[in-house]
Amino acid sequence: MIRKIIYIAFFAFLLQTNLVIAGTEGSEELKKSSSQGAEECFEGVSRAMFKFNHVLDKAIFKPVAKGYRALPVPIRKGTGNAVDNLRSLLTFSNHILQGDIREAGTTAGRFAVNTTVGILGIFDPATKLGLKEQGKEDFGQTLGKWGMDSGCYFVLPILGPTTVRDAVGKVGNVFIDPVYQVTHNTEIDNGVVGNASYSEHNYYYYRGTGAVDFRAKNIESWESLEENSIDLYASLKSLYLQNRDKQISNSTSTIETQDDSDWEEIDTN
Repeated sequence: MIRKIIYIAFFAFLLQTNLVIAGTEGSEELKKSSSQGAEECFEGVSRAMFKFNHVLDKAIFKPVAKGYRALPVPIRKGTGNAVDNLRSLLTFSNHILQGDIREAGTTAGRFAVNTTVGILGIFDPATKLGLKEQGKEDFGQTLGKWGMDSGCYFVLPILGPTTVRDAVGKVGNVFIDPVYQVTHNTEIDNGVVGNASYSEHNYYYYRGTGAVDFRAKNIESWESLEENSIDLYASLKSLYLQNRDKQISNSTSTIETQDDSDWEEIDTN
């Protein structure tokens, strides 16, 4: 149990500290409930947690991302594609909950094509067939589209920046993510194929790989934010809230990493 908590905390930190990098250009009027007015909860404590997380990122997470970045581009591209393919199942669930039936159908079609023709999602033939990615969705976004207010903003140790709504959303993701449900509820007699423990490890490997892949794509972007921010904590908060609002309103924006490959652009949806 302790090991699972460590896995979750480690990978959630990687995701949280990098999601705020996306969506740095401008802002637009939101169609749904906004996070921009989110008040601070325990700012002093949050700033202390932010400093703690920042030290961890420099000592552990950034070096891991740099090591991953040394891999050949085709390997990283295939890995990122495979992770995104699995992640699309959570997006599909949230499309259904949001009533976006057309988007849900497209997402399901992409998963079917890329899992089969694309060899478990390593390649992306679905895009060439006209099935474009609909953008990533999570339960926090679904709650926002249902009209739930963001609640106050705070920073957790290791887990990073969040709001009350997004914290609730993370719990909700567990219950509606098909990948999580399959890997944590699979029992096979005699503990051979499908052993629950083995399957659970696969889930954390999948989440961890996705987090490292994302961190590697944004090394320069994060460094730029560090160098150009007078108050890094305030900049992080602003970008996190802006990004979540853009995701909820389904606005589209990308930023390019300083890598030569188009596939390493970051989609903020």
